[in-house]
Amino acid sequence: MLASSMLGVAVLVALAVDRWMGEPAVRWHPVVWMGNYLGWAGRLVQARTRQTIAGEDDYKGFGLGTLAWIAGVALVLIAAITAQAGVLWLQDAGGSVLVGVLLGVLLKPMLAWSMLKSEVHAVEHALSNPDTGSLQAGRERLRWLVSRDVTTLSATQVRESAIETLAENLNDSVVAPLFWFALLGLPGAALFRFANTADAMWGYPGVYQGRNWAWAGKWAARADDVLGWVPARITALLLLLVSGGKGLARLRTEAARTPSPNSGWPMAAMALALGAHLGKPGGYVLNQDGRDVQLSDTQRAIGYAGNSLLALVFIGCIAIFFVVIWSFMMGAL
Repeated sequence: MLASSMLGVAVLVALAVDRWMGEPAVRWHPVVWMGNYLGWAGRLVQARTRQTIAGEDDYKGFGLGTLAWIAGVALVLIAAITAQAGVLWLQDAGGSVLVGVLLGVLLKPMLAWSMLKSEVHAVEHALSNPDTGSLQAGRERLRWLVSRDVTTLSATQVRESAIETLAENLNDSVVAPLFWFALLGLPGAALFRFANTADAMWGYPGVYQGRNWAWAGKWAARADDVLGWVPARITALLLLLVSGGKGLARLRTEAARTPSPNSGWPMAAMALALGAHLGKPGGYVLNQDGRDVQLSDTQRAIGYAGNSLLALVFIGCIAIFFVVIWSFMMGAL
């Protein structure tokens, strides 16, 4: 396990790089490399997956999808372990602070808070800008963020979808990678990002874009569920904490309305924090008694998400402080 001081420095550096420099170029982005592998492996798996018989078991497709996922994880972990070991090798020469800085630079591509915030802002701007905004523009911009059909969404539903995506990806793109980094270092963050990317590309319960993922993507979906279980609940609690604790008693009930065991938690927390209902047309409604989302709710949601991240960092710093004090006291004894 990495030293507490290294962890703290790495997280702060990663968030600073994310804020001031944004995403790495596509050709150097590890998550893009993960997506390229998953696209290539997915095509190989799909060539051997049953496509026409709905509801029939396909253990061959499941097995191939599982093996392709494991092979991808192996490559990711080898790269992450090697990179972290290379940085730790410099500790004697540069000290813990230098190691923390370098780890933070390597951690940054596993986080995407600034990009997420920018994309949600862009949906609202496209939808409501008095000069160029329109419902069609909002739908088109939302298409960058979600896989659902956006062609029939109303302006309110476009906002709901953008806010839901913000809440869900606050967990997937920020809190969960940091959680696994704290537990397992850079390999932990990389493992989660691979699993989450695989779920986004393969984890569909049926046919998506003409390909049947019901069995081929089952392992990817379940792995993401397992790895995201604790962070999703942490994210939900953080959102309610920074919004004054509104709706805590209803959180579990509302979260259970979605088919996902994880994404419903941050989305339900955001709906309760805003006092508005969020949902997927034809699917589910969260906080059904709430009002329709309004123009100002997008900025409020971004504010709650940003404050949740600050709260997480603050709590982490406090925890590190007590760990350092405890270690010092035990060493003195």
